Amino acid sequence: MPKSVPDLPSAPAALGPYSPVVEANGFVFISGQVAADAASDLDGDAAGQARQVMQQIGRMLGDLDLGYADVVKTTIFLSNMDDFASVNEAYGSFFEEAPPARSTIEVARLPRDVAVEIETIATR
Repeated sequence: MPKSVPDLPSAPAALGPYSPVVEANGFVFISGQVAADAASDLDGDAAGQARQVMQQIGRMLGDLDLGYADVVKTTIFLSNMDDFASVNEAYGSFFEEAPPARSTIEVARLPRDVAVEIETIATR
């Protein structure tokens, strides 16, 4: 299957020269997603942002007729590793069984000064 860039109704617009989603060889690569409303009182903490990001990823997967069970690898970027436990709990609630492989990395800064960014690889 050649590389394609699907146009997803729920995908946020790219902030730079990249595609929000690329599909190739049976894999779906979702670029790093950040909370759209990170500054709100409701979802401003890292766990709330993680939930918001995972919901966004779920909508994007749904546009492709996929779900969380199709996710094989994620990478979580945290601006503060002290948020690991709360983000881990929020993130884990989206995977009922056999969670995907995952890396978690602390970074100095994230786009829009959010606390969490998550990139995803799924398979068909």
